[in-house]
Amino acid sequence: MPEECKEDKVCPVINALNMIGGKWKVPILWQLYNSALRYNELKRRLNGITNIMLTRCLRDLEEAGLVKRVQLSVVPPHVEYSLTEYSQKLGNALSEIKDWGEQMQYIQKSITEAQTDNIDR
Repeated sequence: MPEECKEDKVCPVINALNMIGGKWKVPILWQLYNSALRYNELKRRLNGITNIMLTRCLRDLEEAGLVKRVQLSVVPPHVEYSLTEYSQKLGNALSEIKDWGEQMQYIQKSITEAQTDNIDR
């Protein structure tokens, strides 16, 4: 049963959602769940994100301890982003959310089809 979030007590759910909130942070974390990615590969996978927004979100996630930035000493130099050990646990929760989302898409499609059938009658 959910506990009340009182003013004098920090609610863990609200705290977690504040760390990953916004349009792009969860998609970034989801892309990094399976493997480390270079900046441009991450940008290609996130359709519609701007360079400024991607950079800002990566910095926020890095400051929160959820994303690790590693600069590789190769020619030409490049940077890889990956989940920290701490945020790997979040990946499991995101996987559960993905499964739930797939189920909800199926349910919503079924409801829409049923409503369309009722209108056609």
